[in-house]
Amino acid sequence: MRQTLDSILNTEAGVAPGTLAEARRLAVEKGMGLGEALVSKKALTERQYLAALGRLHGMEVWERLGGSQPLEYAYTSKVPIQFLKRHKMVPLFFQPRKNGQEDPGPAPAPVIALADPSAFHALDDLRRVLGVRERAAVLAPQQEILSAINTAYDQGRGSAEQLVQDMEEESTDEIISELEKTADLLDDTSDAPIIKLVNHILSQAVKARASDIHIEPYQVQLKVRYRVDGILYDLITPPKRIQSAIISRIKVMASMNIAEKRLPQDGRIEIRIGDKNVDIRVSTVPTAFGERVVLRLLDKSSTLLSLTDVGFSEAQLRIVDDLIRAPHGIILVTGPTGSGKTTTLYAVLSTINTPDINIITIEDPIEYQIEGIGQIQVNPKIELTFARGLRSIVRQDPDVILVGEIRDHETAEIAVQSSLTGHLVFSTLHTNDSASAITRLNDMGVEPFLISSSVLAVLAQRLVRKLCKVCKEEYAPDDAALATLRLTRRNLEGHEVFRGVGCPECLMTGYRGRIGIFEIMLMEKNLKSLLLQSQDSNQIKAMAVENGMLTLRRDGVRKVLAGTTSIEEVFRVTQQ
Repeated sequence: MRQTLDSILNTEAGVAPGTLAEARRLAVEKGMGLGEALVSKKALTERQYLAALGRLHGMEVWERLGGSQPLEYAYTSKVPIQFLKRHKMVPLFFQPRKNGQEDPGPAPAPVIALADPSAFHALDDLRRVLGVRERAAVLAPQQEILSAINTAYDQGRGSAEQLVQDMEEESTDEIISELEKTADLLDDTSDAPIIKLVNHILSQAVKARASDIHIEPYQVQLKVRYRVDGILYDLITPPKRIQSAIISRIKVMASMNIAEKRLPQDGRIEIRIGDKNVDIRVSTVPTAFGERVVLRLLDKSSTLLSLTDVGFSEAQLRIVDDLIRAPHGIILVTGPTGSGKTTTLYAVLSTINTPDINIITIEDPIEYQIEGIGQIQVNPKIELTFARGLRSIVRQDPDVILVGEIRDHETAEIAVQSSLTGHLVFSTLHTNDSASAITRLNDMGVEPFLISSSVLAVLAQRLVRKLCKVCKEEYAPDDAALATLRLTRRNLEGHEVFRGVGCPECLMTGYRGRIGIFEIMLMEKNLKSLLLQSQDSNQIKAMAVENGMLTLRRDGVRKVLAGTTSIEEVFRVTQQ
């Protein structure tokens, strides 16, 4: 007797009949599939549901698509991307190989990966368009299918260099065109080479996990660079003659004044690339050789990190958890621009965000919207500054206040007064270490006795690049490398030290992703007493270390010995 889907889900995935009935009701109400409903109710994982479907239909399940085998993407000119996305299926044409080389013989029929085996009509249509008789099909997760579709249509459009070559036949007047944005850059069917090039630059940046794109004009060349994991890499060097076309296209997308080239401008672009919603902040400044453009990319579809993901050790996590549940006081996060301060504070707010607490923030800019939290955007044009916004927030009966940055005496003073009147205040400062934050507040005119009575702790942080898990290798560092972090051979006993080699997964850098290293200075009694006598940051730091504070470099060393990052990376971000 053939099993039903319900019986397979019940016996093999442990889904109770009542849960199945609820999921079916939810699927009808929300217009979603049964699998999506079960996953949303956390009754099982998507892979468990696919395994059940595979068992029912006698189909193989592929958890990863592509892998190390090369693929052909010629079908992208025949099949619209919207069709594949709507039906969540993708053909995989594997290049035949013999003895490690491409085989010129006939290519095998494709394997078609799909998320829903009931879409057999669409599967037949796709097979007919591709001219394939056999219907070899496998099941795969939706995310893997969407990623494979995006990769195929991205690769099928050619490289940035090829797009630049296509422009050699276009006149400058033809290149500059004011066309409407599309919802998804991969769906853009425009033939204008400049639009293709700008779309390619943006989609490649998202694919490479870049945080910024720099378009830099020089005397005889134009450079396009990406910042990935804090480091800038060259992408392409387009011909100088299309500089104004690229910049004009970006200005059109950002709703900026394309005629104004003498003054700095700011704009914003919202795009979708595949399954990612990306918010782009655009800034232009005039230079001697034309306008310089920097685009900051914020992936709105990415989830906020939790406190356990940002890089705290278990001991640090316990300290932070106690601090953020204090009834009042100031907690400062310090570090240079781009050191992850805002990400850490968002993780904190997500942790304490409950219906019984009123949290209000004032930020510049609001990088992520958090449900249940009131977020105010600074706007200097209408004189809505941090100080003015903070003064209004206090009258909104908040329990927790986040001030994006303390920049002046007025903001610092209101923040201190707010903490003394029963509010828990979080804010950031631009200083090199935790002890320097105290000196900076004093320089802003905040009295030492107010600092000692209001500040609970100062957290300094940096971001180090994580070694790529695919290509990292163990090695024995030389004495010179150990000396940079004041390590000895004895320190390495019982530990393995790794370095990155470089592979396609990490774009040949040896690193993929970043993690925080931290220094938490608790304002204990002896530190408060010292603060009333001296504001020297060296003395404050020395006493904090005596109290057991782990410095940025020592925390970095811990992550080196844990195999998370490299010696060179910790030295790069902690050298004074």
